[in-house]
Amino acid sequence: MNSLLTLAAERAAHYLATLDARGVAPSPDDIARLAALGGSLPDGPTEPEAVIAQLDDIGSPATVGTAGQRFFGFVIGGSLPVTVAANWLATAWDQNVGLWAASPTGSALEEIALGWLVDALKLPPGTGGAFVTGATVANFTALAAARHAVLARQGWDVGADGLFGAPEITVVVGDEAHPSLLKSLGLLGLGKKRVVRVPTDDQGRMRADALPALSGPAIVCVQAGNVNTGAFDPAGAIIPWAHDAGAWVHVDGAFGLWAAVAPDRAHLVADFADADSWATDAHKWLNVPYDSGLAFVRDPDILRAAMIMSADYLPKTERREPSEYTPELSRRARGVEIWAAIKTLGRAGLSDLVERTCRQAQRFADGLSAAGYPILNDVVLNQVLVSFGDQDAVQRVVRGIQSDGTCWCGGTVWQGHPAMRISVSSWATTDEDVERSLDAILRVAAREGATTARPV
Repeated sequence: MNSLLTLAAERAAHYLATLDARGVAPSPDDIARLAALGGSLPDGPTEPEAVIAQLDDIGSPATVGTAGQRFFGFVIGGSLPVTVAANWLATAWDQNVGLWAASPTGSALEEIALGWLVDALKLPPGTGGAFVTGATVANFTALAAARHAVLARQGWDVGADGLFGAPEITVVVGDEAHPSLLKSLGLLGLGKKRVVRVPTDDQGRMRADALPALSGPAIVCVQAGNVNTGAFDPAGAIIPWAHDAGAWVHVDGAFGLWAAVAPDRAHLVADFADADSWATDAHKWLNVPYDSGLAFVRDPDILRAAMIMSADYLPKTERREPSEYTPELSRRARGVEIWAAIKTLGRAGLSDLVERTCRQAQRFADGLSAAGYPILNDVVLNQVLVSFGDQDAVQRVVRGIQSDGTCWCGGTVWQGHPAMRISVSSWATTDEDVERSLDAILRVAAREGATTARPV
């Protein structure tokens, strides 16, 4: 066991140490070699050392360098070194954090980390939480609590009786609601298509002047951090309106909720603390390993009522039982890495991480704009949308920058305009990485004949 773990650690350390010297995207040849990992089911055993070697020799070159300094796609952060190490230790522990009795350490670390998160994100004291896979399941979990609460007010127990014959719930979302939110609504039986959509402005913010009339049980979903622009819905206007109508307010804040930790950005989320539930990711801006999502509910008793399960063989203690707040019973100890990240960074480190990456995003925007390429969004956070012309031109530039290997950016379409999206989320990105990547983008754009005309 010792030699095997040492081998894996040495190879993993070498992988991370050499990321800067390789292209961010794997080559077609490296991808083609993945076929060597397949073949027929082996008839007999293989030496574990040979298995690790093959994983590294064939698998590592074909990975995308998301753990490196110049990956700017999908709002993916790297993993802080301490969180990688904590993840390895937690894997060695092999804890199932479903019950306190099964993992006192994992359960205690979740409790501590939850308190720190509520404090750092400026959520109401006493807010309950769940450690889940990502923002999709975080939205699902929080919206399940919302569904339970609004129907309970009507005298309906959705957990016991389901939705057949239940009072109809009105669900309000913005036109720019993230697909993961809509997926969660579909999984909960609330429907992706039956939602009431509110028009948005040129930054993707819900228009407070276009809110519908509400009656009966209702859930209003607002967004903290548009996935394309980084913009925030006007929570200060929407939440009082929703609460006056007796509606539950849920916040999809997959990455934008982390603006709360940075003094210069905290005003963007100040009004969102008045909501009833929130969803975010830790594997984005907190930079912990995949997977790690967080659901928060103002009233932990409501979250517990929506999630609780029981069986005679499951022991109960006087402590918080983690499985009573999540969809899963069995799950890994995600709280370990979150605890390690916050313990290492502290309040000042969290602030610096968010502020620094936001400044770097602005540097991208300034450099591209100075070169004549239109920036399509107000850069309020860590997201930049840049136009290089029509759809074909943008695709050429995106393919070109991904093939170039200096950095990785993806394409998108923003309100009918094709664009390249730059998301700066990694602790490892330096100002030098930004300049190097900016030079590469401008070089590829010039080579591909990108235009500087603003789309109309």
